[in-house]
This record gives sequence, C-alpha cells and structure tokens, in this order.
Amino acid sequence: MVFNKKRTINCGGKLIDLSVPVVMGILNVTPDSFYANSRASGEKEILNRTETIIREGGTIIDIGAYSSRPDAALVDEAEEYDRLRPAIALVKKHFPEAVVSVDTFRANIVRQLYEEFGAFIVNDISAGDFDNRMITYVGKNRLPYIVMHTRGTPQTMQNSENCTYEDIVFDIISYFVNKKEQLREAGVVDIIIDPGFGFAKTLDGNYELLAKLDAFKILEQPVLVGLSRKSMFYKQLNITPEEALAATIAGNVVALRNGADILRVHDVEEASHTIKVYLEIKKYSK
Repeated sequence: MVFNKKRTINCGGKLIDLSVPVVMGILNVTPDSFYANSRASGEKEILNRTETIIREGGTIIDIGAYSSRPDAALVDEAEEYDRLRPAIALVKKHFPEAVVSVDTFRANIVRQLYEEFGAFIVNDISAGDFDNRMITYVGKNRLPYIVMHTRGTPQTMQNSENCTYEDIVFDIISYFVNKKEQLREAGVVDIIIDPGFGFAKTLDGNYELLAKLDAFKILEQPVLVGLSRKSMFYKQLNITPEEALAATIAGNVVALRNGADILRVHDVEEASHTIKVYLEIKKYSK
C-alpha cells in the first residue's frame, strides 16, 4: 500500500520543505529543564543559542518555557508568558527569517504571541487535551500544529496505569487517527505527529515504538521524533543526560530509517551530520 505523506509545512507563508529530514533545535527559557545545556536565561544566552542552532543547521527553533519532564514544577500562565515573550521578541528581531516553534499547551499564550508576532508552529505536548480552546484557535488561524501523544500530566504521566497499553503502536496510532479527524474538522491544515517518546511510556515501550515507527506512515503526516538525551537512554545505560549523546545519535539513525521527518534535539550539529550521512548512505541502499 502506498501512503502519500505531506511534505511541506506552511508557517505564515514560509514553506518548510520536509522532502528530506530537518532538525528542530531546542531553546529552553526555563530554570529546570532536565538537560542544563539547553537552558538560556538572558538576552545574550538566548541570542547565542539561537545563532548556534541556525549555524549548526537547525531549520526550526523550538522555544519552551515550561519543563514537561516527569515531576516538573508547575508554572502558571503568567509566568510562562513572561518567559516566552521576551525570548520570541529577541529571536524575531535579530533572526527575522527563522522559523519559530512555541512549546506550550495553553491557547491563551498562543493567542497573545500570535497577535504580537504573527505565525509560528505550535508544539503542544497534550495535542489539545489540556486546553480545549487550543485546537479551535490553531485551526482558525491556520497555524502549523505539532500534536504529541501522552497520558496524564507531567506530574502523573509515568504512573503504571498511564504507561500500560494493550498494543502500544496500535493504541497510539488509533489515538492519532481520531485526533487527526478532530483537527481537520477544526480547520487545522498542517499537522505534525509526535509519538511522545518518554511521555507515559515505559523504557521497553519507548524502544518498541522506535523500532516500529514506520507504522506511523499510515497517518500520512510528517513525524517528529524527540529522543534527545532522554531517560530511555540514560536509564538504560546507567549514565547521565550529559553522557547520552552517542545513544541519542544511535536512536536518531533508527528514527530516520523508520520515517522520521523532524529530529527535535539539543545537539543540532550532531543531528545535522547524522541526517547528511544517513541520506548519503541511503543513495546506495535502494
């Protein structure tokens, strides 16, 4: 069976070509993200991190102000907005051609930022399940939308009940089939699927999902994979996130082989090189 996966994303008139995989670089304006080197907390750090992402081959800059790691501290809406707004203002001013993604599950934050700065990609870890206004707003304004699979909240997602599936791949694809229909009805045009590695999954579940990632082609949407330095590597190997770069690269190679279109990473240069080498090898494997 042939599946026709969507190959372009329109972000306010900027077309993102996904005919070959691209890199999304992480810029966290949080004090508690699990990987310290992704954090930026001042104008100089934000601009340096943005420049590094672009120079090292990043296509998208993903800016987040609310850590979604397990047991992360709660951040109220006002504080999240107060972290995001100046960071986005700096990026838009100094790197006006950059494609920005905003990592938030709150529709009101998307509304405020969109009204001031124009279009960006919305990266929602809850796929609209944490805020029932999100999908309507994204659809109304034709914003590209990354929908991630999870269960529970960052505080409860690793409970055994949330991590139990009858068939993890089938269950998550079924979730996205229903979600895709909901998004289309709301007018969302550009949908990016994120299986949600590390979110309401056991270590074994993460590895099974990665091994069978090519099953997601049935959804005919671009697939984003976020494996960067996650616990599926550092817990499995009994190392720290700081030591998990090699494991991340290995995981990203498998993700690329199995159909990933966007790699969301902390280490942009390494991911860019991984894609280039993978594509070069692929030329000779047909």
